[in-house]
Amino acid sequence: METLTTRRLGRATLARQMLLAREKSDVVAAVERLCGMQAQEPRHPFTGLWTRLEDFRREDLHRALHERSVVRATMMRATLHLVSAADHARFRPVLAPSLAAALRGRGELTAGLDLDALLSVARAVLAEGPRDFTELRALLQPHFPDVNERALGYAVRMSLPLVMVPTEDRWAFPPAAKFALPEASPGALPEASAGAPSETSAGALSGAGAGQAEESGESGGPEDPEGELVLRYLAAFGPATAADAQAWTGLKGLRAVLDGLRPRLAVFRDEKGKELFDLPGALRPDEDTPAPARFLPDFDSLVLAHADRTRLMAEEYRGRVTTKNLRVRAVFLWDGTVRGTWQAEVKRKAAVLRLTPFEPLPGEAFAELTAEGEALLRFLEPDAAAFEVRTEGA
Repeated sequence: METLTTRRLGRATLARQMLLAREKSDVVAAVERLCGMQAQEPRHPFTGLWTRLEDFRREDLHRALHERSVVRATMMRATLHLVSAADHARFRPVLAPSLAAALRGRGELTAGLDLDALLSVARAVLAEGPRDFTELRALLQPHFPDVNERALGYAVRMSLPLVMVPTEDRWAFPPAAKFALPEASPGALPEASAGAPSETSAGALSGAGAGQAEESGESGGPEDPEGELVLRYLAAFGPATAADAQAWTGLKGLRAVLDGLRPRLAVFRDEKGKELFDLPGALRPDEDTPAPARFLPDFDSLVLAHADRTRLMAEEYRGRVTTKNLRVRAVFLWDGTVRGTWQAEVKRKAAVLRLTPFEPLPGEAFAELTAEGEALLRFLEPDAAAFEVRTEGA
């Protein structure tokens, strides 16, 4: 069994995530290839697509959101993600156990809650029109006066496949966005096709070498959406362990799923001897493949997709990326690994990108990061009159 070095694992993941070179792709295809993009705040996916795609424009994602070919919704790890409408319909039910577990974890708030009754009322309220959660909680509270109002909103978000309603705001959503049921959302998929994988997602698998299931019911086939989700994960983030897949999805028991898929997979080991699964024809570039400077937004899936993140980030820096209150900071990459964090700000029409490296950077790194950082600032702050990249600390 072949052993893959940590550095080669990093290059493989960067290749799948379109971070070795910007690529030509439409927004829906890119979001599906990435297996969704974490979207805790509206701007983050715009930044994530800019850093991965050639000639990406803010309007491209706006259009996809307003056409409902891409939606922002609660998905993996009970967090907000940008996914295609087809993937939302296909995989939201697969993630139901992890969402239910997240709700059970708030038992101190949900004591005495009749979930079925709550969801019946919530569906009726949302059938009348989209609501933000402040509005929704206020409408639900009179029906459940003895239940914590925050628990009411959380239970609805974990239990119903709500999608956020885009607006004309700069990053497509206001701070307090409205939510709707997919069937009440303009442009929703017809019921007959809502559960089927899109041509784009099917192509992402076949192009990566997974092949199509020959029979309905085969692991990863049309009747096995959980297996398909695992294959899509490997296409986007592999080679990976069962623990990695579980860390990304929030689901448990995926070792059994991978064992069922084993005949269709390539199997490797990492330098620690752990078993890694991958799609046979997937990209696994040489470890010396050049990796350009890149900027990733807060909560980018790249730094959240593995239980063992050392392929992309030294373990001692993990605490500097993920804070104690679980915020995941924006990071920059150089030579294929996370080398520090960044923040952008505008004061008096001057846009500044502040880099905080984890250790001193060589001169060529700063030159690459400065050029890429100035381009990022022009994308984020097109109305600014001046652009500057600064390095602080180390």
